Amino acid sequence: LCGAGGWFGRNNAMPQGEHIELHRKRYGRRLDHFEKKRKKDARQVHQRSKQAQKALGIKGKMLAKERYKEKVTLKKTLAMAKERDTEKKVPGQDPEGAVPAYLLDREQVQRAKVLSNTIKQKRKEKAGKWEVPLPKVRPMAEDEVFKVLHSGKRRKKSWKRMITKATFVGENFTRKPPKFERFIRPSGLRFKKANVTHPELNCTFQLDILGVKKNPNGQMYTSLGVITKGTVIEMDVSELGLVTPGGKVVWGKYAQVTNNPENDGCINAVLLV
Repeated sequence: LCGAGGWFGRNNAMPQGEHIELHRKRYGRRLDHFEKKRKKDARQVHQRSKQAQKALGIKGKMLAKERYKEKVTLKKTLAMAKERDTEKKVPGQDPEGAVPAYLLDREQVQRAKVLSNTIKQKRKEKAGKWEVPLPKVRPMAEDEVFKVLHSGKRRKKSWKRMITKATFVGENFTRKPPKFERFIRPSGLRFKKANVTHPELNCTFQLDILGVKKNPNGQMYTSLGVITKGTVIEMDVSELGLVTPGGKVVWGKYAQVTNNPENDGCINAVLLV
């Protein structure tokens, strides 16, 4: 993986994660796959119960909150499935004047047509995924983002990479010792602030960056904090005084980068409202 001929050094026709799916298509699953899966799911209940009993303090609270969310989602799903098969009386369909005897016991009903929770969820995810100022961006090759650095006494080792794009590192970021640092983020390309435009107010503010939420080029770029065009970043909007309908102050909001920071020397973004 680390040598010059590794996966950084050549352009693979297929993404790394798809080899498992390809093998599964060619050779199928293990014969006992579904039986093992069923047993694992059956054990999961007991494991979660044990974990919930052992978790104390903040971990216990977080676990309980997560479980509560799951239960609420499950109840909503069951309620929607139940509602789908029920019959509802049509409001405002009462006939005027006298009704024949054979129609007295008959009521106008309609089938409740409710979309299943899964379809609604998919729609929500799709809407959340595409409602951004720049829905499509140019994909970046690894050679463009990472520059190969040769190390070692005779400069024969080529496992180090220098990031050539703008990056964000946290407040308490400490570099690894240079000998062991695989990804080098130059301090000249590290950014802490961004110029964020509010689309409804048509005003631009310089705000602090809290983190990189999603880089469209892949998870590795997101985890390294690489900021390219189209990246969704989290901004500190406490200075703007935004308030939720419940009256709580909004601290962080997402924004999408609209320029190429490595060329312009600054980050311009549009707030996602």
